[in-house]
Amino acid sequence: MPTTPATATHSSSNGTAEAIMLELVDENGTTIGTAEKLAAHQAPGQLHRAFSVFLFDEQGRLLLQRRALGKYHSPGVWSNTCCGHPYPGEAPFAAAARRTYEELGIAPSLLAEAGTVRYNHPDPASGLVEQEFNHLFVGMAQKEPAPDPEEVGETAFVTAAELAERHAEAPFSAWFMTVLDAARPAIRELTGPSTGW
Repeated sequence: MPTTPATATHSSSNGTAEAIMLELVDENGTTIGTAEKLAAHQAPGQLHRAFSVFLFDEQGRLLLQRRALGKYHSPGVWSNTCCGHPYPGEAPFAAAARRTYEELGIAPSLLAEAGTVRYNHPDPASGLVEQEFNHLFVGMAQKEPAPDPEEVGETAFVTAAELAERHAEAPFSAWFMTVLDAARPAIRELTGPSTGW
């Protein structure tokens, strides 16, 4: 398995390596413990806290990203603007803003909570499982992204109609439609009825 920022260890303040930990939650989203990131995604999966971000430009187009080919989970597939996991004790809103900047080089504006969704999506290609309690956020992208190539292969702004065409032709992450559908009421409120979301 390639080493990526998601699977690599990082150094703690005393210089020792420590694994990336996720918050385990119950069905109500209450924190019940922690688990190492890769272990939480191995079948059958452990329910953990996650977030998904949907950013739009002023024309109401959604910013998609194609995950970098070096990612250990769902490499090379298209997905929403940004998704990830808060560190234990980190607020989902703060994690969403942090990772959007780390992956895409943009600070979202007007970022707002858009509810939560719980799902269980196996990824047949990797054998990993997404058992997630996902916090959804919508907002605006008011500058062009400058992606980190280790995280993001490419980006595209798409209309609702263009997304439907692309989704029929290209591989998307297993969780994409679940999180998009759950966020649609907030997306419509943000972008207006004429955009077709």
